[in-house]
Amino acid sequence: MAERDNNRRGNRRDRDENPEFSDRLVAINRVSKTVKGGKRFGFAALVVVGDQKGRVGFGKGKAKEVPEAIRKATEQAKRQMIRVQLREGRTLHHDMEGRHGAGKVVMRTAPEGTGIIAGGPMRAVFEMLGVKDVVSKSIGSQNPYNMIRATMDGLKKEQSPRGVAQRRGKKVADILPKRDEAPAAEAATEEA
Repeated sequence: MAERDNNRRGNRRDRDENPEFSDRLVAINRVSKTVKGGKRFGFAALVVVGDQKGRVGFGKGKAKEVPEAIRKATEQAKRQMIRVQLREGRTLHHDMEGRHGAGKVVMRTAPEGTGIIAGGPMRAVFEMLGVKDVVSKSIGSQNPYNMIRATMDGLKKEQSPRGVAQRRGKKVADILPKRDEAPAAEAATEEA
């Protein structure tokens, strides 16, 4: 029994060490703490981690040295990952807004070939998520922590047509607008 538990733990460790996740350092700050003898300096790091296939997370870490702060932030980001459904594996399903504190972000779907149109911290989130086409705008706070939290808030609100159809007990075709009928209706009105 104990041998089987050890094997499970070993397998989990192997999965965590797999380089399937890529990470992006978004911000690094030098922070100081004033003590009796003067100041003690440390570093705070903000990191975004993702598998570029629909999973993304962010984390922050503080330490006396930069590499240690980045390592702590990366570990926290891996623990806090969320899954986001992507349309055609390249863009969002619908337009959405995200908020956190004074930070507000607007994210919109985009046609193929648009690319990632986003500011620094938001761009890191979209690249790690695997989004290839998106148009976004940050309104309000330019603090990278707030921008990332607002982006994650918006991404959590996203709903795929399959999920909506499943919740309502309908088919996906009933949920999505019918694209073929609209041009046919316009053509019929033009002829009359």
